[in-house]
Amino acid sequence: MSSDAASSQAGAASRARVSFVGAGPGDPDLLTVRAAALLAEADVLVLESGLRDRFVPRCRTAVHVIEVPPTRLCASPDGDVEGVETFASVLRFEAISDAVKAGKFVVRLLDGDPGLFGPLEAEAAQCAKAGVPFEVVPGLARATAVPAFAGIPLTAGPIGDVRLLAAPRVDSNADFNAWSNWHRQLGEAGAASSTLVLIGIGDRVEEVAAELLAAGRPGTTPVAITVDGSLTSQRTVTGPLDRIAAVLKAERVSNPAADTVVVVGSVVDRRAELSWYETKPLFGWRVLVPRTKEQAGALSEQLRSYGAVPHEVPTIAVEPPRTPQQMERAVKGLVTGRYEWVAFTSANAVKAVREKFEDYGLDARAFAGIKVAAVGEQTATALRAFGVVPDLVPSGEQSAVGLLDDFPAYDPAFDPIERVFLPRADIATETLVAGLVELGWEVDDVTAYRTVRAAPPPAEVREAIKGGGFDAVLFTSSSTVRNLVGIAGKPHATTVIACIGPATAKTAQEHGLRVDVLAPTPSAAVLAEALAEFGRDRREAALAAGEPVTRPSERRSSRARRAK
Repeated sequence: MSSDAASSQAGAASRARVSFVGAGPGDPDLLTVRAAALLAEADVLVLESGLRDRFVPRCRTAVHVIEVPPTRLCASPDGDVEGVETFASVLRFEAISDAVKAGKFVVRLLDGDPGLFGPLEAEAAQCAKAGVPFEVVPGLARATAVPAFAGIPLTAGPIGDVRLLAAPRVDSNADFNAWSNWHRQLGEAGAASSTLVLIGIGDRVEEVAAELLAAGRPGTTPVAITVDGSLTSQRTVTGPLDRIAAVLKAERVSNPAADTVVVVGSVVDRRAELSWYETKPLFGWRVLVPRTKEQAGALSEQLRSYGAVPHEVPTIAVEPPRTPQQMERAVKGLVTGRYEWVAFTSANAVKAVREKFEDYGLDARAFAGIKVAAVGEQTATALRAFGVVPDLVPSGEQSAVGLLDDFPAYDPAFDPIERVFLPRADIATETLVAGLVELGWEVDDVTAYRTVRAAPPPAEVREAIKGGGFDAVLFTSSSTVRNLVGIAGKPHATTVIACIGPATAKTAQEHGLRVDVLAPTPSAAVLAEALAEFGRDRREAALAAGEPVTRPSERRSSRARRAK
């Protein structure tokens, strides 16, 4: 065997292993650094279907995903709880074992912390018995992380008595011994004064409350029930133990899921002061962002920091120019020294030039000796990803006007070449060209790409737009207004309309929309901040009036919005 073959074989052998990885309470951002790195490295990902949408995007595109049924606890013939049902456990292990034998690195993703109320013990034992190498990467436990997201400390000060109980996951009441043990433990915990954290009780809230009351817990004991913990759909309902079932019904929380977390004890009262997550200014708001994923990345991330759920809907599609010769001549001129400056007004322009470079076998080195300007930070980021560090980014307003404010006038004593290459969209305005000419520059205004109206979004998205399913929409240009209305219809009267500037606001009004939020400066980041401030003011007004805090979509009106 050659040394290269031996080395390759050794590498495959070292890679063939299983990592049992904790997914945390739900939000993928709560993965540990180690867990995130392993997900990105995995050849095979084994997980329950409920985790797929949130965690598969953290993996390589080539990852092989194996979905397995949820883990359930079951009773053996002699009445003892075995842990995981045998048949499903065998199926999971066979999938893992076969992948490892094929030299693959397998990540077995487990909800919460792998070592707490999950199948880790049984599955790791199977690996150990079969000689399959494995490791365990802990994650945030749902039982402790979710109360923190609800603003509930589990101990009052450095000393506390906390008891954690997980209900057995059984398919029916036939597993009497499993539930008998659970009820016994619940009764013992109810008789004590410790803080209780209960998971897995699902829709048995009324039954559990009755048992705790029967065991001696006062009816006034505070209870908090949190569903969808750590997600932007999180909701926490609080009430006294003797009325918690009625409160749930009044709050329209029916059939809580198995992963719902219940906290019983005086620590729940601290939520009134310490709630931080569900009080974010846009918490739970569905915000429509009429931009492509590439354009909306930073904006969507900013909205998430305010608690919103951004939904990106492209309103334009980018296509090559009808006649590519002009672009080809400009790129050749860039290489041969025809230009002193190249000014980029969008990330799409950067992409168009980069693709043309690749057609000619060029890279970022072709910009050597040429000054590069970017209209804003998003465009500058696209340039840096290309390997080009821009010489000029507006210090103030990130727009054509802001770029002109900082762009130097042509000076024959310092500028050997008086020409600027300006790759742009076919629908770009003349503001920048006129301003550069006024500064003494000659401009090659080149159509680098065309913008066309995008295809309509799926029917359910169109219905949500017209029916009030979105709480707000961010318009970052007049074209996004026209195109969104054209492909999906006009947003519902209850939807908050936020516009990046006066021109965009005027277009919105011309389409019969009332503008609720106007960014003080034309910047997507400032627009998102302005919407957050609007949400914060709205929340504070509701609290001051003693009214429930609701999202705009929860207060739909049949009255049509009229432009002011």
